[in-house]
Amino acid sequence: MTNKLKEEFLELLDKDKEFRYTVAGYLGLSEILKRLDKLEEGQNKLWESQNKLWDEVRALRESQNKLWAEVKDLRITQNRLVATLDRLTISVEEESLDVIRHRLKNELGLDIELNRIFINSMEINIYGAIGDIYVIGEATVRLGARLIGELEEKIEIIRRMKPDLVKTKMIKVVYTDYATPSALDLAREHNIWVLNWRGDLTPRKITEAQ
Repeated sequence: MTNKLKEEFLELLDKDKEFRYTVAGYLGLSEILKRLDKLEEGQNKLWESQNKLWDEVRALRESQNKLWAEVKDLRITQNRLVATLDRLTISVEEESLDVIRHRLKNELGLDIELNRIFINSMEINIYGAIGDIYVIGEATVRLGARLIGELEEKIEIIRRMKPDLVKTKMIKVVYTDYATPSALDLAREHNIWVLNWRGDLTPRKITEAQ
């Protein structure tokens, strides 16, 4: 067999499946070759499935990373909002103590030192006493009807738990930047003085504390 014929023969074996099977048949190897071809096809399909699976895993990781980035941004935004609200609330509390004390001193002649106090874990933003009168109240950015009820509950708790802080007369007060109409109606019913730096939102009243 010449070299050229050998090359043609080998090329046919490599490229022509039918020729390969024919030769294998003469050699008794056709069944083995068919099985090997099927095995190769199966292996190729397996690689294709594996590559597709890895593509899906990469896409899932990208989606997960994007989700975590969004969660991180949300947490940053939330923390900024909380920090802003804390600073705003602190400034409202500080402002309330100064404005209310100034108003009471100039208009009623009551020089009352006002501070925050705590009864166990309960915080009261505004408290002060002089003689037979005491001032009790809250400071808030936005006044809703619920805060009116909370203030009344705190007053009752003080009466039960800290009677030494209670005097015979009192001024109930809420300092706020904005108040809903329903909250103002409820404040009038409970004789609560609502105000801000611009002026009164409800009348100031001195009532009997007992």
